[in-house]
Amino acid sequence: METSASQRIDKWLWFARVVKTRTLATRLVSEGYVRLNSRKITTPAKLVVAGDVLTIALETRVRVLRVVAPGERRGGYPEAKLLFEELTDGVPDAAL
Repeated sequence: METSASQRIDKWLWFARVVKTRTLATRLVSEGYVRLNSRKITTPAKLVVAGDVLTIALETRVRVLRVVAPGERRGGYPEAKLLFEELTDGVPDAAL
């Protein structure tokens, strides 16, 4: 895999603003709340690439996201939104 086209899953979750801190992203993955392409993962260093599908069990809902690109930095929500495609049914974009 090319390093510029892949990224650690904990870092990607933080850049995509799925969680507030990278520590929370690491914990989410380590405790088994994230699936990568339908497989449960527990390694925060697992690499994600464009096209991967993540299923993330959060406190109040489950989100399904398709990775569009790796992040370069943690920016605002408009920038983070470019990193993924929301596949979750029935969740309006404004509710996220």
